[in-house]
Amino acid sequence: MAHIIVVGNEKGGAGKSTVSMHVATALARMGHKVGTLDLDLRQKTLGRYIKNRQSFLASKGLDLPTPAYHDLPEIDQTTLKPGENAYDHRLSMAVAKMESSADFILIDCPGSHTRLSQVAHSLADTLITPLNDSFVDFDLLAHVDSDGEEITGPSVYSEMVWNARQLRSQAGLKPIDWIVVRNRMGAQAMVNKEKMQRVITKLAKRIGFRTAPGFNERVIFRELFPRGLTLLDLRDIGVKGMNISNVAARQELRELIKALDLPGVTADF
Repeated sequence: MAHIIVVGNEKGGAGKSTVSMHVATALARMGHKVGTLDLDLRQKTLGRYIKNRQSFLASKGLDLPTPAYHDLPEIDQTTLKPGENAYDHRLSMAVAKMESSADFILIDCPGSHTRLSQVAHSLADTLITPLNDSFVDFDLLAHVDSDGEEITGPSVYSEMVWNARQLRSQAGLKPIDWIVVRNRMGAQAMVNKEKMQRVITKLAKRIGFRTAPGFNERVIFRELFPRGLTLLDLRDIGVKGMNISNVAARQELRELIKALDLPGVTADF
């Protein structure tokens, strides 16, 4: 069966789609068959990212490894039994369609709580939660006191992940490997950064997740989206002189792939 990777949190602007595209494309470039779903049915940022890639590669006559993108299939709602949810069926059908041909299925969730997102979390073998390095974003995981030192309780998102874990346990499935990815971390040892490190370490032990390094804020990510490219594609499109920022960003991606510890994956780029 395909290994299912879910990228989710309930807050926008944390870099979910950037992480999704780079992880999916990195896996494809390493020879793995990757299928993707975008559950943000309104915005579809990941879907547009992949379609931008397909258009750009076609216009340049390039053939670069690209994750397959699938829309949720439509269903005839008259076929549903009383109490059955149409979105549940659409997601199940999409995953079932990809499982026979994919090594990995990556599902990008919206930055809000939806039925689709909730069900997707229960399917996750690996859950990636991108998080900006600030207490505004940390509130997604847990509430802290006014000093930013003590955890006073879990958030609704953490409780949703807990419920997803319970559902998997009841179904006899392996536990979710939950990784919180810290994005936009400053290079300087600021007080806020040190506090974040302490409370995240405490919370990781308390509710059971691992942490991994993410991406620093870089202009390159905004420039790549219109062409559907990732950091690993730059040399293939003729960029010979990689600047220091691009090299550092590539290293960040390598460290992220290593930290995810996905089955059968070696970060050999």
